Amino acid sequence: MVNKVISSIKDIAGDIYHKILKKKQPQLDAPIRSLNNVKYDPKNGYFELLGNKKTRTLTVSSVKSFAQTLRMMALSKELVEKDDIATKREAYYVSKNWGEARFKEQPESDAVMDDIEATIEVNREQMGFIPEEKGGEIAGELVVIDKDSETGKEIKIDCTKFGSGAYSVPSSVEELKFETKAKFVLAIETAGMFQRLVKHKFWKKANCILISLGGVPTRSCRRFIRKLADEKKLPVYVFTDGDPYGYFNIYRTLKVGSGNAAHINKYFCVPQAKYLGVTPQDIIDYKLPTHPLKDVDIKRAKDAMKNDPFVQHHKEWQKAIQQIVSMKVRAEQQALAAHGLNYVIEKYLPDKLKNEKTWLP
Repeated sequence: MVNKVISSIKDIAGDIYHKILKKKQPQLDAPIRSLNNVKYDPKNGYFELLGNKKTRTLTVSSVKSFAQTLRMMALSKELVEKDDIATKREAYYVSKNWGEARFKEQPESDAVMDDIEATIEVNREQMGFIPEEKGGEIAGELVVIDKDSETGKEIKIDCTKFGSGAYSVPSSVEELKFETKAKFVLAIETAGMFQRLVKHKFWKKANCILISLGGVPTRSCRRFIRKLADEKKLPVYVFTDGDPYGYFNIYRTLKVGSGNAAHINKYFCVPQAKYLGVTPQDIIDYKLPTHPLKDVDIKRAKDAMKNDPFVQHHKEWQKAIQQIVSMKVRAEQQALAAHGLNYVIEKYLPDKLKNEKTWLP
């Protein structure tokens, strides 16, 4: 992969160089990254690009963005050659030395980085760029096998031995290996619910691996879950708040990816994931305290019905959206505490795990 990153960058730069020598206008092509340019094939299990591209031709008006793209490629090439890394934030600050090609705000540098990633069809982590955020936390029946960066020797990390803490997913997980006798992975939206399940060792009772998503899962967290599930043939169940954000920003992103990252969904999504709860029907069945749906929730739900290929494929999700919009309420994971702090451990999760008919695809 190192050779592919460097060779791809050299090919793009070489093509631009030779076109300039021939006094022709060079171009940069990048896939359009949006839901309008993706398809959902349940056989593959993730959003795939349709093939529509945006073309940037070198002109007076585009010279700055052209220069920024080439400088970012040069930075990536340098990082890969030196086996070094830069956070997305560091890459933004490096650009402050690029004169007129510097970025004014980080979203600009992030967008250019993503375009390059999509163009050469590799993960940006393989280009030397890593995210700022933590990748997620793990507890339960899992041994992670890592390597000492200095000696190259294997290190075995037992995720049952962190007491009240947890193992943090690193920014790059490609070299990790696993040992486990767990029956499944339970991915949890909120850190608070994760901590409750860890505190009472739910992983031991259920013989599972607990993973805290911490909201929308980071790429490294998604890649970790996918790699673990693939290599150990483990089912993945997802437990979020009962609202459109939990359903589509968190669960849908984990399972099939997003339009913005369609070029790398096949590496980062978890097609085998299933939605355990909180479903709209759970809100009724378990008599959960609720909050009114916000306008942004209703908009998110209606947008999913209209524009999301995943939702359009699954009638179960269409029905769930219609139900929660008609109910006009949402429920948090922690709402289960209304029936007792450990109701989620003693009643809710055991019930849900026994009855797949209450899940959503």
